[in-house]
Amino acid sequence: MGVTHEVTNQAPPLVGHDPIAGDAALSEACVRHADAATLESLKALGALAGSEQAQEWGRLANENPPRLRTHDRYGHRVDEVEFHPAWHELMRTAVEQGLAGAPWCQDPAHPEPHAHVRRAVGYLGWTQVEMGHGCPVTMTYAAVPALRAAPELAARFEPGLTATSYEFGLAEPTGKRGLIAGMGMTEKQGGSDVRANTTRAVPQGDGTYALTGHKWFTSAPMSDLFLVLAQLDEGVSCFLVPRVLPDGTRNVFRLQRLKDKLGDRSNASSEVEFEGTTAWLVGEPGRGVPTIIEMVNTTRLDCVLGSAATLRAALTQAVHHARHRRAFGALLAEQPLMQNVLADLAVESEAATALAIRLAAAVDAGETAFLRLAGAAAKFWICKRTPTAVAEALEVLGGNGYVEESGMPRLYRQAPLNSIWEGSGNVIALDVLRALGRSSDSPAAVREELEQARGADRRLDAAVDRLAAELADPEALPLRARRIAGLLALCLQGSLLVRHAPAAVAGAFCASRLGGDWGAVLGTLPSDTPTARILDRTAVSPV
Repeated sequence: MGVTHEVTNQAPPLVGHDPIAGDAALSEACVRHADAATLESLKALGALAGSEQAQEWGRLANENPPRLRTHDRYGHRVDEVEFHPAWHELMRTAVEQGLAGAPWCQDPAHPEPHAHVRRAVGYLGWTQVEMGHGCPVTMTYAAVPALRAAPELAARFEPGLTATSYEFGLAEPTGKRGLIAGMGMTEKQGGSDVRANTTRAVPQGDGTYALTGHKWFTSAPMSDLFLVLAQLDEGVSCFLVPRVLPDGTRNVFRLQRLKDKLGDRSNASSEVEFEGTTAWLVGEPGRGVPTIIEMVNTTRLDCVLGSAATLRAALTQAVHHARHRRAFGALLAEQPLMQNVLADLAVESEAATALAIRLAAAVDAGETAFLRLAGAAAKFWICKRTPTAVAEALEVLGGNGYVEESGMPRLYRQAPLNSIWEGSGNVIALDVLRALGRSSDSPAAVREELEQARGADRRLDAAVDRLAAELADPEALPLRARRIAGLLALCLQGSLLVRHAPAAVAGAFCASRLGGDWGAVLGTLPSDTPTARILDRTAVSPV
């Protein structure tokens, strides 16, 4: 056969870049809330994240999803899930780089004041490679503060949960070099309404409880430990369930099936049944929801980080394509309308990144009141915005972006997940109202944050005033919960950008998101927006 054509006008592979240090918004946030040494400590992780090897791990982990083995060849129940080796490489890297429980382990002689910021910056950069493995990494991170409600259990298992060693496989937890944690809250009949759970716990007289019931959505079922909810006479209570018991025998943890999900396909999500499953009480009887909410609130930080990572990964692909693809006589990135689209996406991404790392800094600083309200608002808004932004980024690539090989369909399928995980939009918006309650210290903490930018931009000032007016109106608050949560998140993002971002970015954000000079879709920034300057910030530098 003869040669029919030469391949031209296609973007080269996007490899050899650093999505951490090479991302201006992320690296500046790291230095702002931590220091240059913290950013430098993530240099190797950033180089790996932009490598061809890491991208191949992400592809293989998703194209070879986990497989459930309920029984061995002899008919014995084993209830195991097999993962592709690429999954384990992703997990090993995340754990060894301190992205799981490590920030909670502080050496009093050598404290790390920016441990949570470091972890957040690393998480946002590394999970751009592949988001599915972020789930067990997140749950391990979030389990540590919740488990401290049971000091004896924390003393026993926290060393493994905060270790930087990854050891896959079911074994007695205290004998492993590192542990992974999971969570089981929801059931068929209740979903987010966990007080409707029917799983029962019966005390056994030796300090343990026997659980009987089911969980409808338990991700990462090969984790070593799980925090689960079950009913006692006192009400819903929190329990620790290990996969392997202290005597080395396997606990009853029957995996019924794995979910066939829209995205997140590298990660196993299962339906589990308990029948006399051994568990230990965490916290007080009947106080299970407040106990496990400690874990849920911590996972919300990673919902925000994960969405910001997904958004940035999509933006990077879109800008890379536009800078190499020519149409109608010019590069796409040089054409005014495309510049508007890309700049709008860049503003969305930088706003998400700025607020995400600010939340992590609040963990380091112990700003629990600020985090309670700002975290919920950010979870609502940033996670809700991500699917729209990723769809727009995919469209930049045209038909190429609709093809699996581009990686964009995987990002698109992943994009809605964090808006659902740990409370979908309505649940989180109503939680914002709860955090605004009269007995809460959170509103004052958030007001203090917003007032730091007072006078810097009239459109931001006006938006903050509108927010105050919304909150002062007691009528139909639940009906307006989404409106309030979204406006609160936008005010927080605007406050950060006018103080810390270049004027081009902050001005475009305030004009469009706060000032109303914007259309109903991305790519409708005002005509005087310096799009070229904004796009210059989106370049990811080579390693």
